[in-house]
Amino acid sequence: MKFFETKATVLTQNKPTLIAVAGASASGKTLFAQTIFDELLPELGIEGISIIKEDSYYKDQAHLALEEREQTNYDHPSAFEHELMTEHLHKLTLNESVECPVYCYKTHTRTNETIKLSPTPIILVEGILLLSNPELRDCFDIKVYMDTPLDICLIRRIQRDIIERDRSIESITNQYLDTVRPMYYQFIEPSKMWADIVITRGGKNRMAIEVLKAKIRQLTNES
Repeated sequence: MKFFETKATVLTQNKPTLIAVAGASASGKTLFAQTIFDELLPELGIEGISIIKEDSYYKDQAHLALEEREQTNYDHPSAFEHELMTEHLHKLTLNESVECPVYCYKTHTRTNETIKLSPTPIILVEGILLLSNPELRDCFDIKVYMDTPLDICLIRRIQRDIIERDRSIESITNQYLDTVRPMYYQFIEPSKMWADIVITRGGKNRMAIEVLKAKIRQLTNES
C-alpha cells in the first residue's frame, strides 16, 4: 500500500465525505469498498454510510437490439453517463436525495427501476473510471486506486463473469483482448496519478482496509 499526500485534509463540516475506490475491472474495488461498508455499518448505521457503483450509470441502451448492446465498449468513458453521476454526487454533497439508475448486466441496459439514495456522512463510490473524468474526479474528497496486476484481474474476471453474469469464456476473452485491456492502458492506469492512496494486493489487503476505516472513524467523530 502506497500513500500519497491527500487533498482531503480539510472537509466542510456537515458535508458528506465522498471516497472514490477506482482501478481495473476485477482489481478488488468492489470487495474493498463492500468490506469497509459492511464492517462500519454496525457502527455508523444506514444513515451513516452508503455505497454507490459507477456501473449503475452505464447508459440506457433499451433503444438498441441485444446484439448491438453486446458490441458496446463498456470500458470506454463514452459507455457511462458521467454527467448524471456527477450531478447526483453534487446533489448528495448538498444533502439532497437522488434516484440512482439500476443496470442489468445480462440485458446490457438499465431497468425501469431506480433506487432512492439519501445523503450520508460517508459515501463510498467504486468504479473503473472514477479518476479519469476531471469533473467526476473533483467530486471526491479521498481517492483510492486498486493497483492489481492485469493477469490476476483477468482470472478474477473470468470466474466472476461465468458465475454471476452467465458469460462464456470465449466472450470474456474476446472482450478482454478487444476492449478491456486496451482501455485499461488508455484510461484506467493513467488515472492512478490522481489517487491519494494506491493499494496493492487487492481487496483483501487488511492493513489498507483498517487504515481507511480509521480515517472514516476520524472524519465521523469530527463532524
